[in-house]
Amino acid sequence: MTSVSRREFLQASAAGALAVSLGSELMSTVANAADVASGYVDAHSHIWTTDLEKFPLANGQTRADLKPESFTADELLALAGKSGVTRVVLIQHRPYHGVDNSYITSAIAQHPGRFGAVACIDEAAPHPEKEMDRLKAQGVIGFRIRPGEGGTKLWRDSAGIRAMWEHAGKSGLAICPLIDPENIAQVDEMCGRYPDATVVVDHFARVGMAGPVEESQLKALADLARHKTAHVKISAYYALGNKKPPHTELLPMIRRLYETYGAKRLMWGSDCPYQLTAPNNYPDSVALVRDRIDFVTAEERDWLLRKTAESVFFPKA
Repeated sequence: MTSVSRREFLQASAAGALAVSLGSELMSTVANAADVASGYVDAHSHIWTTDLEKFPLANGQTRADLKPESFTADELLALAGKSGVTRVVLIQHRPYHGVDNSYITSAIAQHPGRFGAVACIDEAAPHPEKEMDRLKAQGVIGFRIRPGEGGTKLWRDSAGIRAMWEHAGKSGLAICPLIDPENIAQVDEMCGRYPDATVVVDHFARVGMAGPVEESQLKALADLARHKTAHVKISAYYALGNKKPPHTELLPMIRRLYETYGAKRLMWGSDCPYQLTAPNNYPDSVALVRDRIDFVTAEERDWLLRKTAESVFFPKA
């Protein structure tokens, strides 16, 4: 073999080995993507980090204020993966990070396809829709609001909150109210004013947090189902009912909402890391929907655990 032919042979061999290597990596990536797509979606978890130089805390808080001290994106994925959860909707933790959403958007960028997000913004600032669009470009789909935010007692009186609802309806974004039962009426009113806005109510609107589920409160939440873009997160079991596993006392409430919303407008969420407060844990949160609900079909269970959250927070391009 001549030196030229030997060189050509070595180059061809190297190219072939590289092609095999890249082909294997590509097949692995495709397989991993398929695994991610078929896994459960946790519609609600917070994250934070001890890297306070890069991601400082709001209002002068320090590392000592973090409870638990660390719950990073990587820690969340490792925990969730053990229960078959491959994607998570990150919820901005306003008490720790205010309206600086950079840690959740950083996590989205570092873990493509694994995270959706709900951000918090300054609702009283001029043109909040501009900030919504900026964050949408970074993978954020939802925007969390609470009663009293927007500079007024009632959302209907806040120009910023009204702008957010209107823009959500026009832009395929979601409004995510964190409310108590007495605020369900506000959500009802705003859904009527902005029927095109997708709405996702957190944690059963906290019905059952203060004690036994009250029929009047559950009826108010169930009645929201007449708004066809309204959804409810069946989440935060550590804070509701008996506040401990196996959480089966919550099944009648879930069934009532299933009968009014249907499985395609309900989504499971853990509300980690708070769901990890002993004796509560992540596997029992998943198991309530995966194993202990006996009134849904297999297809409907898939909507509760995956497809509903996917349809809202992981829209196809």
